[in-house]
Amino acid sequence: MLAYRDGEANAFEVLYARWRGPLYRYFLRQCGHAGQADELFQDVFMRVIGAAAGYEATAKFATWLFRIAHNRLVDHWRKTGREPVDALASAGDVEDCAFDPPGPEHATPERRAEQKELGAALMAALNELPEVQREAFLLAEEGGLTLEEIASIAGVGRETIKSRLRYATAKLRNKLESWR
Repeated sequence: MLAYRDGEANAFEVLYARWRGPLYRYFLRQCGHAGQADELFQDVFMRVIGAAAGYEATAKFATWLFRIAHNRLVDHWRKTGREPVDALASAGDVEDCAFDPPGPEHATPERRAEQKELGAALMAALNELPEVQREAFLLAEEGGLTLEEIASIAGVGRETIKSRLRYATAKLRNKLESWR
């Protein structure tokens, strides 16, 4: 981001390529609709572009980016109201955004079907989490953020985030037990 701020246009392409997947998945899994996720995603990157001239590295770029994303999502929910996420619809919206376990690129059709089914099961389990637990989990998994960074974004203490992640992980494990 510092290179982009200093006029290197190619640096933006690197940032965009690195963060487009995690940021888009964060929005898709929070709102469940590809159209809304696209809109929020584009709005955040427009804000990144607009803030480039005054950007100061006071935190990791990921923390700064996901704070903008979190705030934009909160504004969106205030304006439109929070709707339940349709796990199957959001899982099918973007196949490359599913939580796919690592494996060979040329997996068998059975394996791909199993991975798609597992992705839908994970989405359903995520959607059953309380909002604060889902957000903490997604910020950790998609954003790669630390407990302190998530706590800063959410405006709560580190121990609160630690508890939210522990409960979220336990609930997801319980829901996905049959996939082990």
